[in-house]
Amino acid sequence: MDKKIVLVVDDDADLAKMLKVRIEAEGYEFMSVMDGKEMLDVLNIKKPDVILLDIMLPNMDGYSVLREMRKHEKYANIPVIILSAKEKKKMGDLFALEKVVFFMEKPFDTKELLEKIKISIGEKR
Repeated sequence: MDKKIVLVVDDDADLAKMLKVRIEAEGYEFMSVMDGKEMLDVLNIKKPDVILLDIMLPNMDGYSVLREMRKHEKYANIPVIILSAKEKKKMGDLFALEKVVFFMEKPFDTKELLEKIKISIGEKR
């Protein structure tokens, strides 16, 4: 059975390293890019099972890249978990129409994030 792929889109290299260790320990394949444009390029190469997406990114912010991704039928249904330092109550409505499965404020509990990844890819209900 192929490993499920988790794509992390965040410009914080330390956070990406920490998530790599935790995500791979759960048996998932880890991929990481540092900005929105890179994310769109990666989607053309390998389709992840879930995307962890930061809002504040260089070149193309998380909201813009999510809207662009949703325009393409091939990627439209990939579950997205937003990871952001911005408060959900300030940002949640912005993402309501973009089919975001979860919104987590940074700093977040890694164990809770891993649970949300499992739920997002259908491994837990």
